Amino acid sequence: MAGTTTKTVPDIFQSMEYGPASSPNTATAQAWLDHHSRVLGLFIDGKFVRPADRQTRSLMDSRGGLVCSTLCAVEADISQCASSAMKGFETWSGMSCYQRSKVLLRLASTLGQHGQCVTELCDLCQAPIASSTLVRMLQYYSSWAQLRDTLIANWMPLGVVAVVVSDDCTLYSLFLKVLPALAMGNAVTIVPGQSTAAPVLLVAQLFTAAGVPAGALSVLTGSDMSLAADVAQNPSISYVTYSGNKQDGVNLCKATAGMGVPVSVSPKIGATCPIIIFESADINSALDDVIETVFKKKKEMHWVLCVQESVMDSVVARLQMRMAGLKCVALPSNDARLLVDTAVQDAQHKGAKLMPSCAVPSAGAQYPPTVLCGVAPSSPCVVTPPPGPLLPLMTFRSNTEAVTLGNHSPHGQAASIWTEDLTLALETAKSLSVGSVWVNSHPLSDPCLPFSGHKDSGTCTDGGQEGLYHFLRPYNSCALPRASPLAIDYAKFGTDAPQVIIPDDTASTPKSYSQFVGGKACKAESGCSVAVYPQGGGSVLGYCPDGGQKDVRNAVEAAIKVQPGWMKKSPSARAQSIQSLAKGLEGKRKDIASSISNQTGLPMEEADMEVELSIARLSDWAAYCDKIRGGTLPVPQSGSGFSIPEALGVIGVVLPDKQPLLSMVTVLGAAVSTGNAIIMVPSEKYPLPALTFIQVLQSSDLPAGLVSIIPGRRDQLTKALANHSVIKAIWYWGNHEGCQYLQYTCTNPLKTLRLFCQTDKDGKDSSRDWTHACVLEEMWRNAVQWKSVWIPTA
Repeated sequence: MAGTTTKTVPDIFQSMEYGPASSPNTATAQAWLDHHSRVLGLFIDGKFVRPADRQTRSLMDSRGGLVCSTLCAVEADISQCASSAMKGFETWSGMSCYQRSKVLLRLASTLGQHGQCVTELCDLCQAPIASSTLVRMLQYYSSWAQLRDTLIANWMPLGVVAVVVSDDCTLYSLFLKVLPALAMGNAVTIVPGQSTAAPVLLVAQLFTAAGVPAGALSVLTGSDMSLAADVAQNPSISYVTYSGNKQDGVNLCKATAGMGVPVSVSPKIGATCPIIIFESADINSALDDVIETVFKKKKEMHWVLCVQESVMDSVVARLQMRMAGLKCVALPSNDARLLVDTAVQDAQHKGAKLMPSCAVPSAGAQYPPTVLCGVAPSSPCVVTPPPGPLLPLMTFRSNTEAVTLGNHSPHGQAASIWTEDLTLALETAKSLSVGSVWVNSHPLSDPCLPFSGHKDSGTCTDGGQEGLYHFLRPYNSCALPRASPLAIDYAKFGTDAPQVIIPDDTASTPKSYSQFVGGKACKAESGCSVAVYPQGGGSVLGYCPDGGQKDVRNAVEAAIKVQPGWMKKSPSARAQSIQSLAKGLEGKRKDIASSISNQTGLPMEEADMEVELSIARLSDWAAYCDKIRGGTLPVPQSGSGFSIPEALGVIGVVLPDKQPLLSMVTVLGAAVSTGNAIIMVPSEKYPLPALTFIQVLQSSDLPAGLVSIIPGRRDQLTKALANHSVIKAIWYWGNHEGCQYLQYTCTNPLKTLRLFCQTDKDGKDSSRDWTHACVLEEMWRNAVQWKSVWIPTA
């Protein structure tokens, strides 16, 4: 690399000159930028490419000086990159686990040699990250690369993964997606933000020098986030994962809806997170970390300080002493200053008291660190905090009230708890709906800590073994078929009225089935029913309810009453309830087998075999309840780390046509065994097996409302599930149009989507085989979200 020196250590000691600040083969960031004439090209096929006639985007340092310019990729560059990435994937995935691990370890050594250059460039670009942090990540994921086939059997890489980050995202968040994707054998195309573009291009060059095959890692830079949608549109891309601010993530989901590519979102910028200080805390240590975390570090999150009322006066007095002398903090722009002034004035108007560290400048893009004492949880500076050094302070009386304050935000990213009472700390950590909890410490980042955004803070898991599964799929599963987006009127989706029949109440009328909501069989709110016919035509088998939005709302209301209590039940208690469900299915075996045979046209022997498999599947889920849990984490720092799988909440499921009973009990068991409530929409083509199964649910000891079955038109009920804010996840088996609608709609709040098309692009059946054993682990991982808890020791 440019800027090397041939001076040796003995030469330096002989002349007594100042030696280089780093190893002799390390280039400085400035020399590396000069080597590229301060215009960085795209990184394609293992080398820098600088096509002519491309627009450029300038990157400025903190003083307004030009650091470098990056090119803006166009369609031709995306196509070239995709072709190279496919070849790189074939080479990279074809290597053995040991070979991939060795390359990542070699890269760790290379980063050690060029660590100063990387660190300097990150500082210049205002995207600071220590090279030692990257080395730690490489060491961690090189181990997983080595063990992939040993500990993660029956799973395969996705293909080419697009990693997209917004302009304000950190390098740590970016590489927390890039490195596990590479370790699992995928090729990666990075679409970085403005501040991370130059460091990513440098690291990509180091990756290739360490032995990553050409094309396995590519970097495409652009002028805005529209480049990410253009990259996703290429048929070579198998998966898109995003990290950054939520609005850009939402725009990406909508722009890629209908392309047949899964998109996961980690909105790590701007979330509101609580710091909770109990009266039993070491207050001095807590406030030292508050000052460091809130006012002195570049922060991705907005913090809210919650203090127990009995120590409020002491905390305010000590906080005021520590803030004295803190200088004004630079804001992103004058517009940001206007937002800060507006938030402060609103807080004062509502009774908050200001505690600034120094005098407030009359104008300019600066503002002093300021504590807003006595704000209400509904205050705008708490709900939608501005981009400035403001710290809202609220009080609480009891542990329950502290948890309520901590969970008040729509975000569920992280929390910091301060108390010397370990029981209180663990109880509070368990009750907070967040992805990461730090006890008596400031935010700690390590790749072994899994993070799932709870509530509106994400749809995927980053870090740990749990985060690896986003870049893998079971061998027996099918990817979404790639397609062009359909012209859908989203407002009218699911509103087409079918031919609805209201049967007469006569003895000759075929049986009228009921739906199952709130623990009891009932009619649809619409009062309408739809005729059900056997496979291939024939006389009417019966009439099933035509459920709609009101039925879904009633089911959700019933679910949220019982799901928290069900989640708190012991695993053994949940196992007993699921086992009783299996026994109930055994008792209704003949009736349900008949319903399968009558509607699907299968011979009675095959229908009975599906019932047998369904009984075994429920027994499997009963056994799963207390067998797969989280555990301790190998955190390199002094202390203890734990990963805890938690229930998502309320899950909506649109069931497939294939194997209607076995598929239903598989998703039902996955949901309830992990503590969730579930609302199921049976196959529109074959609803009778699910409706007959209601008899089993009625005789079970599952809490009323935990499981609901609402038959009807698939599109109408899909729309009802998508538009209910309480439902956290939707698993959908249907058509291309339904998948596109869900991807476009389920963004506010964000819902975790698992989408499966029942036919491929040629119209052939692409449904999965529900008898395969690896379905269990896949569905179990879809039904949980992860929380990491970090407890330091001396």
